[in-house]
Amino acid sequence: MSIVFIPPLITLLLSKENEKGSPLTTEEVNCIRDNATAIQVDVDTALAIAESRGYCDINPEDCWNEWAAFRREH
Repeated sequence: MSIVFIPPLITLLLSKENEKGSPLTTEEVNCIRDNATAIQVDVDTALAIAESRGYCDINPEDCWNEWAAFRREH
């Protein structure tokens, strides 16, 4: 089973950071993740969702590190 966030964490974090007008802190990223809407689906469904989106979402178990890496790249 896999957890899929609706909307994707990456989208949610980008939106919250734009609202804030400055970079999110580790605590803010974790709080957003912890309060986000998610569903649990089988692995094949999770892969199909990622494929339909055109990208893989941030791994919630390594949310801060993946978010920081995304921000450095964009």
